[in-house]
Amino acid sequence: MDMTLLGSALALCLIFEGLMPFASPSLARRVYAQMLSLSERGLRTVGLVCVGGGIVLLQVIGRG
Repeated sequence: MDMTLLGSALALCLIFEGLMPFASPSLARRVYAQMLSLSERGLRTVGLVCVGGGIVLLQVIGRG
């Protein structure tokens, strides 16, 4: 794997993770508080959905 590609992917993750707290800190606090109140199973489900969505998105982008 090209380290430049990996670095770019990590940079994009940081950018996307920072968008909501930057754009709407109060909404970010509410979302994070809701995530903290989730059960372990619920949090794992959210993580699985995010991973699955990312894989699908990579497949769609890779074909374009």
